Order: sequence, then C-alpha cells, then structure tokens
Amino acid sequence: MCGIAGWVSFDSDLTRRGDTLDAMTGTMACRGPDGRGTYLRTHVGLGHRRLAVIDLAGGAQPMSVSTPAGEVAVVYSGETYNFQELRDLLASQGHTFRTESDTEVVLHAYLEWGESLVDHLEGMYAFAIWDEREEKLVLVRDRMGIKPLFYHPTPGGVLFGSEPKAILANPAVRPVVDTDGLRELFAQTKTPGWALYRGMHDMLPGTLVTVDRRGLRQRTYWSLRAAEHPDGRDETVGRTREMLTGIVGRQLISDVPQCALLSGGLDSSAITGLAAQQLALRGDRLRTFSVDFAGQEENFVPDEMRETPDSPFVRDVAAYVRSAHHDVVLNPADISDPEVRRATVGARDIPNGFGDLDSSLYLLFKAIREQSTVALSGESADEVFGGYPWFHIEAARHADTFPWMMFIPPMSLSARTDHIEPGLRKQLDVGTYTADQYATALAEVEHLDGETGLERRMRSMCHLHLTRFVRTLLDRKDRLSMAVGLEVRVPFCDHRLVEYVYNTPWAMKAFDGREKSLLRAAAAPVLPRSVVERVKSPYPSPQNPGYAAQLQQQVKELVAEPDAPVFALVDRDWAQRTVALDPATVTVAVRAGLERVLDLHTWMELRKPELQLD
Repeated sequence: MCGIAGWVSFDSDLTRRGDTLDAMTGTMACRGPDGRGTYLRTHVGLGHRRLAVIDLAGGAQPMSVSTPAGEVAVVYSGETYNFQELRDLLASQGHTFRTESDTEVVLHAYLEWGESLVDHLEGMYAFAIWDEREEKLVLVRDRMGIKPLFYHPTPGGVLFGSEPKAILANPAVRPVVDTDGLRELFAQTKTPGWALYRGMHDMLPGTLVTVDRRGLRQRTYWSLRAAEHPDGRDETVGRTREMLTGIVGRQLISDVPQCALLSGGLDSSAITGLAAQQLALRGDRLRTFSVDFAGQEENFVPDEMRETPDSPFVRDVAAYVRSAHHDVVLNPADISDPEVRRATVGARDIPNGFGDLDSSLYLLFKAIREQSTVALSGESADEVFGGYPWFHIEAARHADTFPWMMFIPPMSLSARTDHIEPGLRKQLDVGTYTADQYATALAEVEHLDGETGLERRMRSMCHLHLTRFVRTLLDRKDRLSMAVGLEVRVPFCDHRLVEYVYNTPWAMKAFDGREKSLLRAAAAPVLPRSVVERVKSPYPSPQNPGYAAQLQQQVKELVAEPDAPVFALVDRDWAQRTVALDPATVTVAVRAGLERVLDLHTWMELRKPELQLD
C-alpha cells in the first residue's frame, strides 16, 4: 500500500535538501511502517514509506532502472491486481525482473509503453515516475480515486504526496486556508480537485499529470462514459456474478494475513461470501470483523436511517460462511475520546466532521491491524448499484440538489452551517455554492441519444454518486485504514464492474422494485436468506445519549476558553445553546454540529492553518 512523497525543482539543487525530503516522507510513517527509502538527484527527490503486502523481501522502494539514456525511478502506493499477467507479457517482450513485486512490473510497463501504461493497469494505485531521459515527472492516479495523491505546483516544479501533510512539511508551503477553501469545507460537495489548502490540488481520479521544464500538464485517461447495454436480465445477473467472483479472487492475492469487513448488510456480506467461498477452495478459512456498540442490539430503536441492528445479520453471515469472526465492541467513551479524535483528524488532514463514523471506523481498523494487514470491504456498492433509499424516492430523483443532502440529517444545509460564525456564514453563502456545484456536476453527465425520462434521471443520479459522493467515502476509508497501517481493498470499485453496471438500465438494476436488485440476485448463492432480504442499513452509529452528553461536555469546556481560535469560524452562541440541551433531545443533525466544532478545534491545534478571509 504505502505512502509516497516527492519534489521536483528545475531551478534548485535538491541533493542539498535531503532533510526536507525526509521530513515530507516521515509524515506518512503510519502508511508504511515496514520500511522507508529516498531517491535524490539534482532536480528530483522521491520518498517512500512501505507497507509490505506482496514480495515482502524484494519490494523495497524507490525502485529504479538504468537505461543508456538515463535512470527511470518510481515510488508507488497501492496494488496492481493484474501484475502477474503483465509480468508475463513484459517478460515475453524481453524484460527481466529482479523481484516478485507489482511495483517492478509497473516500472517496466512504463519502460515498455511510456505514459500509455495506464491503459494496461487494473487496481488501486497512485504513483510517481521520474524519467531522467526526458527530465520529466509522471504522476498517475487510479480510475476511481481509491488511492490518494495531492500536488502543489511551485515556480520551479512541483511538490506531491499521498497526503497533504507531506506537502505541508516542506517549508516552501504555508498552510493557508482562504474563503474558497472554507466554502467547500462546509459545503461538502466534493468539488473535483479541491484540497482545502491554497495552491494544493487533489489529483483527479483517472488522470495523469506530467511536469517538466515546460510546466505542468494534465490529461484524463478514464472517465465514466455512457454506452449501450447489450445483455438481458439473466445475462446481466450472471455476468455481474462472474465479474465479482473474478474480482474478489484477484484481490485475495497477498503475502500477509487478510480478512473481510462484515456489517451484515448486503454489500459487505456479498464480498464476505465470495471471499469465503474462494478461500475454502484453497483450504483456508476467512476471518471477518465487525464493529458494534455496547448495548446497541438490546436497546435498538428503529430510526429514519436504520430499521434493524447489524448484529443478528452479522451472526447469520458468519455462521453461513463459517468465518472466524471477531466483534469489536465500542462504548461512548471510546468514540468520544479526544485522543481518538486527534488521530482521525490528523489522519484526514481535513476537519470533515464525520465524528463517530470516523472514530469507530478508526478503532475498528486499529483492532483489525493486530491480526491482519489486508481487509476486503463492501464500500461503494451503493454508489455502483444504486443502493441508497433516496434512489427510490420520487422527490429525491427530481430534487434540485445532491440527493443525499436531502435525506442524510448531518448533510442538510442547516447541519452543515448552523454552527458557523454568523458573519462568516453569510460571507460563505454555502447554499448558493452548493447549488452551483450541483449544476456543474449535472452538466458533466453524458447521456445516450434518445435517453429520456426515468432512465435519463437515474443515469444522472448514479453519475453524481460515482463522481462526488463516493470520493468522500473512499478518502475516509483510505486515510483511517492507513493511519494504522491496514490496507483496505474495495472490489466494487473495479473499473470494469463500474462501467458495466453504470450502463445497465435502471429498470434492470431495480427489476423487482427494491434497492440493488441486481446485486441481490448476483450474490444470493453465497448468502443466507435473511441478508438477501434485508433492507439497506448504513454504517452503524451509536444511539446511546451518553455519547451526545460527552460531546456537549467537550464543547462546553471549549466555550469556556475565551481565546479559543476555533471561534473565528464557529458561532459561540450556538455552541452555548447546544451544550445546554438535554442530551436525550439532541438530534442527529445537532450532534453532527457538535462533532464539526470539535473537529475544527482539533484541526486548528494540529495544523495551525493561516486563515485568510476576504
């Protein structure tokens, strides 16, 4: 998996700046606890932190090859799942290999095909190649944006890293956050390329960036395209099952212990069932992990997001596939612990305010890492197959905004903005910004000729989820897992599956009137009936009012600090009113506001941003 960092400067001698490169690379030690390395030449520095997953002994980086015209070096993060096939192909064309790693295959693929190597890779990856022959840096990010990569142009070149903290460790960059940065932070529309800090960019999925003496150029090598779907319903179900089986099988390749995340929902259960089936053929038993909250099952109350607790369904799946299952049970003190918040905000670099969703996931990953290095996840199935409830609600289909903002309480406009300092709230005008971003996102959707009515609208909804919503979730999954050195793989993000299902007509995706009909039918043979019939339930959240009370107490202590920097952004009066509420009456949306206040406070302590407001 790993973390990468680097620096290209055509007007400096970087051989004298090894300490800075080490500092940049060192910020991501958690992403690569198994090794570190640097490559330093006159105009380039490449840094790498390694999490060893494939070829434990031979995959050290940076990795380079000498050619008659100069060296070519790579730092790589992620997994190329078809590396064995590519290795065989390249060997047949005369390439020789010193290791068994996928990194070396990527390096030789560049030597063979140049920038066109991107057309041959399948997987999740972000990497940088320095080509001394042309004095050129090539940055590549995978098609769905599973692995992160950020860059910051400079007058003489570029800085880059798997995470913003690597770039911020270079003294040439100041952590400036201006009004535009804050506007998107509170809007949470996942504007493509936004990275909060001024001058920094989140590299777009499916893109390739080159930097040489002429400057920086970017090109898109993959995007969601509209295409006719050739198969009938039975063929589509069979093809989906076949693809998922192959994808999961390929993603089970690892030289370290692996497992599956299991929530008892259709998505994670489908991956669990397929993985258990394939491991059984090898004589192995799958390990599974789930997260739960103390007393949640016994005291569960159905709400607008969740009809049932997860635990009974987790037990059904674990028994059905005969996995070695482990429950990670948390209590309010665990997920409200300020040190856990520091860990999650520090990992994400951005105070997104996901609160307990971040804390519990981080603690789950931390517990898993004690036994496994690789985990398979059901993340992104809802975006690919149209699984969220609002896909089936007429008002959401015709809403003039991002559909999830209508139906997820913490994503409502009031939840995103009520806690902002009134003057700043007016200045940011998050409502108008959100509307503008929605219009921009909608205009990017490509439709088939003659596509009208419900099919046209549902293509737009699927596109919005696959190009906006899913990127927030993938970033969260990567940062929190890599914060503890755990590699999480997401089979539903295989680009071939995404393309196939994206172009499947909505009438076929929901052929029985339920969410994810296509996935239910494809996965049914490896699942217990209870899970096949279960209604969609999102990632679990604690219902215990004791959790809200702990948040209120922490914000109360913050309000008591007369000079707390966070109140440059937060409405102190809102905070005072909210901490006085009866914890039992604190709504999910208000609780999200408390989370955001604490995340902002923690972020300002950790990153010490320079706020530059118009």
